[in-house]
Amino acid sequence: DKPDMVLLVSVNPGFGGQQFIPAMLAKLAAARTLIDTSGQPIRLEIDGGVTTANIGAIARAGANTFVAGSAIFGAGDYAAAIAGLRAELAKR
Repeated sequence: DKPDMVLLVSVNPGFGGQQFIPAMLAKLAAARTLIDTSGQPIRLEIDGGVTTANIGAIARAGANTFVAGSAIFGAGDYAAAIAGLRAELAKR
């Protein structure tokens, strides 16, 4: 009942621009189950490899907070990159 947020890192730590590790979807789902069972308002954050191509699956697995550094800062238009991520989330 103490944490406000649980962070799962979905790449090998060290540098930006890595691809999301697909096996993290199962870990996200397991963490979401534990959080939901606790009854506490704990955020579940994912950091690493989040893109418009996978943010929907990541959200469906249970994440509700996302770090998308390279997906945003590697894009020419930050606002368009953020809008694209939000649009994908709205589809789920």
